[in-house]
Amino acid sequence: QEHYGGLQGLTVAWIGDGNNVLHSFMTSAAKLGMHLRIATPRGFEPDLRITKITEQNSKEYGTKLLLTTDPLEAADSANVLVTDTWISMGQEEEKKERLKAFQGYQITMQTAKSAASNWTFLHCLPRKPEEVDDEVFYSPQSLVFQEAENRKWTI
Repeated sequence: QEHYGGLQGLTVAWIGDGNNVLHSFMTSAAKLGMHLRIATPRGFEPDLRITKITEQNSKEYGTKLLLTTDPLEAADSANVLVTDTWISMGQEEEKKERLKAFQGYQITMQTAKSAASNWTFLHCLPRKPEEVDDEVFYSPQSLVFQEAENRKWTI
């Protein structure tokens, strides 16, 4: 909202794990007027109960929802590209399996080519290079440090 001047009509592309952070986006995006495009590997989709709530919210608020396994499809025309850790606390023993499953999901400038011309990048930190490359993470489009500062004020 701070960057774009409002949220209504923005398209957010989540590329990564169907985790708790994605669930937060899913339960709030439509209510804020945002379209949501989600790409997760097979077997790492968001919780089905959350997906059903999100589908209902999208219908109620007139927003679009896309669930796919293709990161480039999710990024298509998106204003905001978002990812989070692929290996959460308690999942360390799944690291090899997860890294293999998430191959091709790293957010790069190639991913951003299909995004909207005013695209930005978010990550709730800390990030790992396999999730987003340095070129995107340290680019002018990256709002990760502003995001971290804003989160500080909510604590």
